[in-house]
Amino acid sequence: MQDLVSPLAGTEAQLQILKPPRQTAPVVFASPHSGTDYPDGFVRASQLDLVTLRRSEDSFVDELFGAAPDRGAPLLRALFPRAFIDPNREPFELDPAMFEDELPSYANTQSSRVAAGLGTIARVVSTGQEIYGGKLRFEEAAERINLYYRPYHRAQQHLIENTKELFGGALLVDCHSMPSIGGPMDPDAGRGRADFVLGDCFGQSCAPIVAETAERALRAHGHTVARNKPFAGGFTTRNYGRPQNRVHVLQIEINRALYMDERAIKRNGGFDTLKRQLEDVIAALCAIPPGQLQ
Repeated sequence: MQDLVSPLAGTEAQLQILKPPRQTAPVVFASPHSGTDYPDGFVRASQLDLVTLRRSEDSFVDELFGAAPDRGAPLLRALFPRAFIDPNREPFELDPAMFEDELPSYANTQSSRVAAGLGTIARVVSTGQEIYGGKLRFEEAAERINLYYRPYHRAQQHLIENTKELFGGALLVDCHSMPSIGGPMDPDAGRGRADFVLGDCFGQSCAPIVAETAERALRAHGHTVARNKPFAGGFTTRNYGRPQNRVHVLQIEINRALYMDERAIKRNGGFDTLKRQLEDVIAALCAIPPGQLQ
């Protein structure tokens, strides 16, 4: 396995691509929310402690899918944290109430994610607590988007296009985790969740064989699996998933109680078992014939 930091300059090293010596599977795995490199200025500007900020992370998900390069598929990791900037949103999905100056007309200020406080620059962490004690300036948001968000998407697009060129089609697996109980900003607030939620935008973002393969591999290990509820897929799933253009996207959400202490943000006794089980899921997805993705 090759550990390749993005060759682009500057802050674009805030992402990492783990590549196999040779890509043998028509699949790309991505973990956009497991980054833990918190900029000092961001932590100082927040009114929350670091542990509380970290509750927005999909902690350790990049490790859980770490076997992807061993199966011939690259793994893209964001190193920056979701609470700082979220690459699974539109580039300018912003809440005007967070800013002291006026937002440009092209900003999307009306989405459900913005209303929930979880836009490209989040207003709250997943528990609903406000991140900032004061207002931001738009130039700060634009800097984060240019130096962190855009490089992540350039790298992701490059991996997809390269995979498509090699195999005639590409599958992007967008890897996430979710709190075991629905949070205050979620449609299932207060309710327990399945072990896994597979999101394919209700069948729009990938061929049926993709979600079927993942579900079969997960159920073989005794896991409960839901489809599209409460998460059908975020910006990445909706934006990149174009089966008619031979690009398929599946979002996988893992119940955090399976592998971590959600309050302390530490791996629990189930981590190693789940990682081994996910190696089977990775292998099954990587074994999908390229012709099924064309």
